[in-house]
Amino acid sequence: MPVTIDLRQAVLHKVHGQSEENLRAMIEGSVDGPEAALPGLGVMFEMVWKDLEQAKQDRVISMLHRHLEEVTPGSVMS
Repeated sequence: MPVTIDLRQAVLHKVHGQSEENLRAMIEGSVDGPEAALPGLGVMFEMVWKDLEQAKQDRVISMLHRHLEEVTPGSVMS
């Protein structure tokens, strides 16, 4: 029987025990990188989000909102 793990567990397994320098390199290599890296960044964002107090979450939301106001999404139709 094949062993299956969910995406969160797979990401955690990959990054567990990494140094801060390796984590930074992984994140910087994923930002603006291949779309396959986006789920991993999402899992890592989720970890950070859960650790933030309400005021910091509010600042993150404001920052995201500001960035979204400045971009024009491309067409989702090919």
